[in-house]
Formats: sequence, C-alpha cells, structure tokens
Amino acid sequence: MSSKLLNSVLVLLFFSSCGSDHLPRPMGYNRIDLPEHSFEKLKEGFPYKFEKPQAALVEKDSFNLQKDDWINLNYKDMGAKVHLTYLPLGRQGGDVKLVLSDAINLTAKHQVKAYGIEESVLITPKGYTGVVAELSGEVPTQFQFFVTDSTSHFLRGALYFDTAMKNDSLAPVIEHIKIDMMHLINTLEFEKSKIN
Repeated sequence: MSSKLLNSVLVLLFFSSCGSDHLPRPMGYNRIDLPEHSFEKLKEGFPYKFEKPQAALVEKDSFNLQKDDWINLNYKDMGAKVHLTYLPLGRQGGDVKLVLSDAINLTAKHQVKAYGIEESVLITPKGYTGVVAELSGEVPTQFQFFVTDSTSHFLRGALYFDTAMKNDSLAPVIEHIKIDMMHLINTLEFEKSKIN
C-alpha cells in the first residue's frame, strides 16, 4: 500500500507543478565574439592621422555632408559607430574656448539619464591635451573624447550603437571599443599647421 501512496503523491506533484502560475525566464544575451585588436594607418587626406582599428570601416559622416573631415568608424559586425568631428581652430576656424565649451556641454546633456560621468584629462604622446568621458546608465553614447593642440586643431569622438539593447549587455563591446579609441588617441597626430 505504501508504493501506491507514493505513486499517487508523485502523480499529484507532477500535475500540480504543471500549473500556469509560473513566470518565464528572461532570454539570455547573445554571444558576442570580439575580434583581436589590430590597427592600420588612416588613409591620407585628413588634417589628422592615427592608427584606426581594422575592425572598423571609415565612412563619410552623413550628418554634415559639407564637412569632409568628419568621418565615422563603423563597426558593422558590432552595430556600433564612432563619430569623429574635426574643427580647425585659430584664424582657420573656431575659437578654442567656444569649441571646448560646446564639447563639454554635449557631454553634460547626458546627465539626465546618466548614472555617472567620469572625466579624465590626459596628455597624448604628441603633447596634445585630451579629455575622455565615460558615461554609465542608459545613455545613447557611453564613451566620448576630444583631443586638441589648443591652437589649430580639435577632434571629438563619440561612440553610438545602432541598437536599443541595454548597456549592460553591450558592456564587452563598449570595453573593446574603448581600447581601440584609446589607441586612436595615443597615435593621433595633427598635420603641421601653417601660420595661424
């Protein structure tokens, strides 16, 4: 009789566990295979040069077609782009104080959604001043930077994704591209300017 009772209890447990009161498990994140970090020189024709990631294609920026020196580094396999905007300074272009103020304001606009913004000031191997901003939270751009020689050249970069995924699932890709951008910053060289 005890085996019949045990079988009855097991059958009862089986059917009671098949109820519809359970919650579905969340889907797992896609596996992301990241390429090795490898670099090549940017083609000639820009007022700047650097070593770009081989995983990124250089394309003309479609936001401002009049600016030939504005480009995107398109990581097609990762669904990411780094927008690079270049501005001449001094007699050739803008006032350095105004350009710096605009760049800082562009980063500050993300404070509404950002949990935090960490900014670091750095000096590149060529002696240029740079600022790197890392933003956390559900913001459209998680990594921004600018580099200037303070007299003739200013280059700004911002990382954007083509997807609306949560940033925590993109964290490995963001970290991978940060390494690429730091290499870009450290190999950046502006063309020698004529007299300002």
